[in-house]
Amino acid sequence: MKYGASGFPIKPVCEEIQRVADLGFDYFELSMDPPEGHWTKICELENQIMAILADTGMPVICHLPCFVYTPDLTPAIRRASLDEMKHSLDAAAGINVHKAVLYPGYITGMGMFAMDAAKKYAHTALTAIVAHARDLNIQLCFENMFPSYHLNFEPESFEDLFKEFPGLKMTLDTGHANIGDPEQTRLGQFVTRFAPYIGHVHISDNFGKKDDHMAVGKGNIDFKSLVSSLKQAGYDDTITFEVFSANTDDLVNSRERIEFLFSNA
Repeated sequence: MKYGASGFPIKPVCEEIQRVADLGFDYFELSMDPPEGHWTKICELENQIMAILADTGMPVICHLPCFVYTPDLTPAIRRASLDEMKHSLDAAAGINVHKAVLYPGYITGMGMFAMDAAKKYAHTALTAIVAHARDLNIQLCFENMFPSYHLNFEPESFEDLFKEFPGLKMTLDTGHANIGDPEQTRLGQFVTRFAPYIGHVHISDNFGKKDDHMAVGKGNIDFKSLVSSLKQAGYDDTITFEVFSANTDDLVNSRERIEFLFSNA
């Protein structure tokens, strides 16, 4: 298993890489959101980023931009959003990224009253992004979301995706799966139904109300059951800790707790 941590795109990328390396993680997950993670910044700093990755011995995974609107009903917004995704993939390839996390588009505004059209636009964008990533030899890992995204948050919505895009993998996000799921069955269903497609995992905790990004054990997610299911399924790949706490111990302790659960599952 390889354990990584996310950078905070408000802070300089090279400083974040060094921080994650100093905490003993195996790799760095680059959040490609502005201001510091935007693709223009990554291209500008490509040589420096490559140097610090080499110096720390850290591979890098990227998280493509979160705050773009590929399903928007306005054509110019859709075009700009898709351009941001493609440029981000190009910048990622420039720093030897081979795995990228992809959010489904966020349906908002009038799109909530024209869901069929918004979903069609999201699908069109996904088709283009998948093709671009394939050309760059980057593995896309499509992330499960939560109900306010209005798509791709229930296991059922992933069935057709994996049939249509056989090269697509999944980023299983524990925090997202727990939101709006009082019975706490959704996370287990994702593992049971899609274990062969899981190519990346995001770990954080919450109480099922919002995406709090808390440390493992601070919310109500049953990580013992999750780890048992993942281990039984043979998962042995990348796990990124998205624990956004001012206390660094929360991040490190979360990794140590998950490591312990895997070793004792």
